[in-house]
Amino acid sequence: LCNYWVSLFLLRIIMARKKKPLRKPTAQHSYHDILDGTAKLFRKDNSGDVWQFQMWIADEKRHLRRSLKTTDLKTAVDRGTDLYLQTYSDIKTGRKIFGITLKELVDAYLNWRLEDVENGNIKKSRHSTMSSQLKHLVSFKGASTKIASLDRGSCYEYAKWKLKTYPNTKKITIRNEQSTFASVFSYGYRVGYSHIDTLDFRKLVLKETDISRRSTFTLSEYDKLLRTLRSYVSKKQCPDEKERLERLLVRDAILIASNTMLRVGEKRQLRWGDILNIEKIFDDKEQEVSIVTLQVRGEISKTNRTRKVPVRGGQYFERIRERAIYTEPDDFIFSAVGERTMPRKQFWYNHWKVIMEMMGIPDYKTRNLTWYSLRHFGITCRIRAKADLIDIAQLAGTSLSHIEDTYGHWDVSMLKNASMKN
Repeated sequence: LCNYWVSLFLLRIIMARKKKPLRKPTAQHSYHDILDGTAKLFRKDNSGDVWQFQMWIADEKRHLRRSLKTTDLKTAVDRGTDLYLQTYSDIKTGRKIFGITLKELVDAYLNWRLEDVENGNIKKSRHSTMSSQLKHLVSFKGASTKIASLDRGSCYEYAKWKLKTYPNTKKITIRNEQSTFASVFSYGYRVGYSHIDTLDFRKLVLKETDISRRSTFTLSEYDKLLRTLRSYVSKKQCPDEKERLERLLVRDAILIASNTMLRVGEKRQLRWGDILNIEKIFDDKEQEVSIVTLQVRGEISKTNRTRKVPVRGGQYFERIRERAIYTEPDDFIFSAVGERTMPRKQFWYNHWKVIMEMMGIPDYKTRNLTWYSLRHFGITCRIRAKADLIDIAQLAGTSLSHIEDTYGHWDVSMLKNASMKN
C-alpha cells in the first residue's frame, strides 16, 4: 500500500511538469542571389536588418554562413562577392573551410615544430615556450572553436584580455605570444587547415621600460658577494662535509659564470671534454691570469653555433676537478656531489636564495638578480675594462648590437670618462 501511494505521488509530479515548447527555427527573408545564384544574401528575424551570406560547400557537404555586418544591400553584395571569391580560391587550393578546431590546429603546429627540435633548428626549451604561449591562445578563443569561424581580426584585442586576466604580464611577453599565434595560422594556411594566413592585433607600443632587462650587481655588491661566499663555504658555517662540498660547487659555479660570461644553460651542461686548455699568462697589468679555452658546443648554445673562447677563470675549473670523482671527458663539470648526473634546477635556486639573503638583498627577485645576472656582470666588466665590443660579443656568443642594446649599462663614471676624452 505504501509503495502504491509513493508511485502515485511521483506520477502526479511527472504529469505536472510542463513540456518545453519546441524552438522555432529562425525565419529567413529578403533573399538576394549573387553571382548567378552560386551564393545568396538574406536576413533573419533575430538579426534585424543585417545581411547574411550563404554558399554551399560541396566537398564538405555543408553551407557556409557568415554575417556581412551591414544593413546596406550594395555593401552586402560587395562583401558577399569578396567572401565567395576568397572561399572559392581556398577550396581550389585544397584548404578546408569547415574542419579542425583551434586546439587541433595548435597540436598540429607543435607536432610539426618538434621536427625542428629533432633537426637541431630550435631548442627543446624554445618548443616548450611555444607550447606555453599557445595555451593562452586556446584559453582566449576556446579549444573547441572552429578555425572556419575565425578571421584575421578574431584576436585583435588579445592584449587587452591578457592584461585583464594576468595583470602583471609584460608587454614584451604579449608581443612574443602574438608573434607565435600568427605563426600558427601561417602554418595552418600553408597546409590547408586555415583560410586565413595570419592574425591582426591592436598596435602594442613598447617603451624601453617594458623590455625586460636582467639586473646586475654593482662593483661593491660583487665584492660583498665574494666575501659572503668565503663565509658560506667555511667549515665553521658548514661542518657537514657533503653540504660543504655542495656549497663549494656553487661558489665556483658563481665565479665561473662571472668570469666566462657563459649563459646559465651553457655553463651547467659543460663537460670535462669541453675544456681544451688551461694556461697561465700575464695581463696588461703584469698580473698572472688563468685562461681557460672552452668549446661551447652548438647543442648547448642558445645560438646553435659552436664557439671556442679563451676566458678567465681557469683556476676555478681546476678546483672543481680536484674535488670531483668523475672527470672523464663525457662527465659533467657541474655534477651533483658524488654522482654523474647534474643537480636539479631547484638545487641552484635554493643556494642562490640563501646567498642573497646572507648578502642582505631580500628583494633580489624584485631586482631580477638571478644566475643570469653573473653573465651580465661579466660582460659589463669587460666593457669597463675598455675591451673591444666586437671581441666581447664573440666571447659571449652574441651579436654586437645585442651587447650595445642589452648590456651597455654605462654608469656615471664611465660616461664621465668618455666626456673627458680629447
